[in-house]
Amino acid sequence: MDKLRFQQHIQPLKPTLRQQAATRPNVSTNQQSFRQALQEVTDVQQLKVSKHASVRLSERNIHISESQWQRITEKVFEARAKGVNDSLVLTEQAALIVSAKNATVITAMDRNEAKDQLFTKIDGTIVLT
Repeated sequence: MDKLRFQQHIQPLKPTLRQQAATRPNVSTNQQSFRQALQEVTDVQQLKVSKHASVRLSERNIHISESQWQRITEKVFEARAKGVNDSLVLTEQAALIVSAKNATVITAMDRNEAKDQLFTKIDGTIVLT
């Protein structure tokens, strides 16, 4: 006699509320990402001065006023928004090499010293008078 085969059809169970919650996007993570993005936009953008640049500014007796630093900072962040990674910033008294990508002043020299220099690996120049 032939044996009859029964196939059992198993229907998936509906997921529990806990399982449904586990598959949803994490709301707290999304809120945190939004908070981080908002904070980045609203934070005052600031340039960092590397230790090397700080020593050079001091050695070469280069003094940059707070208002001039603010102007340099604004222009560097503007350049970064336009895709500039490394820039030469020329002011009346100084020449600064600035990593716009990292928002860091790399080195500094006075304008007389900068006259005979060749600047390489720079993809942007900011001239401030």
